Amino acid sequence: MRIFVARLAGTPVFDPAGDQIGRVRDVVVALRPNDPPRVHGLVVEVQPRRRVFLPITRVVNIEADAVIFTGAINLRRFEKHTTESLAIGELLDLTVDLGGRQVTVLDLAMEQNRAGDWLITKVAVLRGTPARGLRRRRGETVVVDWPEVSGFGQVQADQGAANLLAAFEETRPADLANALRHLPDKRRAEVAAALEDERLADVLEELPERDQIGILSRLDAERAADVLAAMDPDDAADLLQDLPPAQAEALLARMEPREAAPVRRLLTYAENTAGGMMTSTPIVLPPHATIAEALAEIRRQDITPAVAAQVYVARPPTETPTGRYLGVAHFQRLLREPPSSLVGGAIDGSIDPIRPHLPLPAVTSYLATYNLVAAPVVDELGRLVGAVTVDDVLDHLLPPDWREHDEREPDGPAGEVDGGG
Repeated sequence: MRIFVARLAGTPVFDPAGDQIGRVRDVVVALRPNDPPRVHGLVVEVQPRRRVFLPITRVVNIEADAVIFTGAINLRRFEKHTTESLAIGELLDLTVDLGGRQVTVLDLAMEQNRAGDWLITKVAVLRGTPARGLRRRRGETVVVDWPEVSGFGQVQADQGAANLLAAFEETRPADLANALRHLPDKRRAEVAAALEDERLADVLEELPERDQIGILSRLDAERAADVLAAMDPDDAADLLQDLPPAQAEALLARMEPREAAPVRRLLTYAENTAGGMMTSTPIVLPPHATIAEALAEIRRQDITPAVAAQVYVARPPTETPTGRYLGVAHFQRLLREPPSSLVGGAIDGSIDPIRPHLPLPAVTSYLATYNLVAAPVVDELGRLVGAVTVDDVLDHLLPPDWREHDEREPDGPAGEVDGGG
């Protein structure tokens, strides 16, 4: 059976009882001078976002939509040995030699020999000019035997990342961010350079602050400003607060004034206040908008569930800071109303807005008291300036390093997941 490793990325991993314990994130191989690489095992991500090692000897079946293992998995954080390589994270997109021609590695195939060992036996390569983005391959794709290519052990100045990103194309930004954290600095920079601005912005929002700063500092100033503009204003403001003031101001100056304005407003509030946590782009409609229009806004794919939970009603202009704030309409109420009705008639008059300078503990109590997932933030002039969502609050309640919790060992004596036998 021949398995192409890039297609394993994201595949669910199950024990024989049918319980899913995680997903495949990479394949660990050992390069050998004169022989095909030996597959040591799989990097599996288990909750909560911890990467562990699953020896290939524990894998009993690999299917298109499942990897099944037996035995036990050690839950200690995966650490790659110096003699090992990550097939997806490090070997894809390499430029190697095939019969005197430079080709790009698209994928690697592994097969099990008669002795039961898994080896990398085939290499899918692109003969032609390598592309720098997804879906833009030019040239001929061929699959050759491993001994026909050379150059896998060489360090390359610009490896590119199109094929690595293709393997993670269907993953959520948080999962791609976690994969990015575990790559070498050079490879991380190559992946960031290959990502489109919007996708990189989504990934940056899911990274710890030090990784955000590290990636942003490797981008040229113009692109860094474009990526900041593609981020949610509250996430962009949080990132800029961690930069030296001169650098932050220089990036703001490169942004379009219309894109920089909401970020500058958010920077005027203290970090642990409603204004410092809020998103400045909630769903806002005038009172004469219809229920059908409100539901269409909620259904937008780029809207998070917390933001989509309610629609804020205000006099024009409907961009923050809005005209006079009128109230909030919950999505459950919208679903019960005729589509032709007006949102002004679906306002919940029992929910009072909060002020931008309300501190974090008070915001938390407010959401808990009224069982809300979001709260309107209104300034002293009666204008809606944003909304605080429950995920904004959680980001500030959790420890600063919560995105890096997989660096710590599991609590208590339970250090393995038993896959049965």
